[in-house]
Amino acid sequence: MYVCVCKGVTDGQIRNEACAGARSLRELRVRLGVAGQCGRCAPQAREVLYEALLQVAADERSQAAA
Repeated sequence: MYVCVCKGVTDGQIRNEACAGARSLRELRVRLGVAGQCGRCAPQAREVLYEALLQVAADERSQAAA
């Protein structure tokens, strides 16, 4: 799903960047350009990033337990 229409950024791209180390909307803006134009996508981009970070943390916990 497209999150940022201005820059053509999808939720999948945001999730990939979270896995690659992005931890804030500011980092997403630098890496992908999301929320750098009109800014309407910022709340949705933040939500997708937050969900992805929760998943990254859960994955790390499960790998540490294994």
